[in-house]
Amino acid sequence: MAETTVAETLVETVKIEERDCPGGMKLGVITLDAPKSLHALTLDMIRAIDGALVRWAADDAIACVVLHSSTDKAFCAGGDVRSLRSAVVEQPGVVPNPQALAFFAEEYRLDHRIHTYAKPLLVWGGGIVMGGGLGLMAGASHRVVTESTRIAMPEITIGLFPDVGGSWFLGRMPGRSGLFLGLTGAPMNAADALFAGLGDYFLRQEERAMVLDALALAQWQASPLANHQQLSRLLRGFSAPTPMLPVSEVRANFDAIAALTQAPTLPEVVAAIAAYDGDSAWLQKAADTLGKGAPSSAALVWAMRVRTLHMSLAQVFQLELIVAVQCCAHADFSEGVRALLIDKDNAPQWQPASLSEVGDAYLNEYFTAPWTQHPLADLH
Repeated sequence: MAETTVAETLVETVKIEERDCPGGMKLGVITLDAPKSLHALTLDMIRAIDGALVRWAADDAIACVVLHSSTDKAFCAGGDVRSLRSAVVEQPGVVPNPQALAFFAEEYRLDHRIHTYAKPLLVWGGGIVMGGGLGLMAGASHRVVTESTRIAMPEITIGLFPDVGGSWFLGRMPGRSGLFLGLTGAPMNAADALFAGLGDYFLRQEERAMVLDALALAQWQASPLANHQQLSRLLRGFSAPTPMLPVSEVRANFDAIAALTQAPTLPEVVAAIAAYDGDSAWLQKAADTLGKGAPSSAALVWAMRVRTLHMSLAQVFQLELIVAVQCCAHADFSEGVRALLIDKDNAPQWQPASLSEVGDAYLNEYFTAPWTQHPLADLH
């Protein structure tokens, strides 16, 4: 058994470890440990993760990094939107809300760091992976999905939009599947993740500890490229048999998704999805979610798809930050979180109440920067 050094961390919900490997190299392990909230991200957790990644990027002894959670039920169920809503409600009319700005800016900076990290970074995406959890996973160099993986970007249900780089990775999915998933918040399993480009390896959830032990016993080198290849070989060796993969709903319904989203305008696409009368329970549920979701969120999904088409990754995160803090300044976010997570009456009163009421002037408010110097201007 390899020796483990637990680095000091001030956040109880994130454990930072360095495991000694043969030849003097080390494995960096970050464990999300907030099981009651399904490891939903707080600002303190974001800072702890980012701080470890920054330190390890500069430490030649760290060969590989693992990011996972302490439970099988979830990797990360997203951001702590309840606390965000409280901050917004306590300071009405303040744009940007200071807590919302700090949370989103540091979250997106962390996500960008993961996308551009030079060393191999493995995210174990077993169980629930939603919203901000997918932000942590999507940019990792090595992404593991398991039989228990349940991925979703359900922001349309709370008056937000698929952020954390969603504008980047949804637009790179096959066909118009990313548009469909953004509009409907439809869940994905492991096979969907592999098909859509959000996962790389299918492993058994029960083998996670064995994989971590194998990583700690591996012969790592000084070369990040060699270590990327080493991690890839090791994960391929643990790959679960293909028959264990669930059926991919995205792949199975790919032609239907293409037909439902082929119209040139958002109202036509939404109408087509709403009118779906086929046999797929997955598509039926997706249509129902879109029908009950925030019209402003649907408009943002469409607008972000258009606006980010030719943007770099850094530009995408910079635009997402503007839209995220503006979402917090508009009524739908507070109302959506109230209806879904606080009062749980599932009866949000959206403003505007219909897509036809979302005019250009209203939508443009979401793209208006509430600052002179962008907080993420240094990303590149």
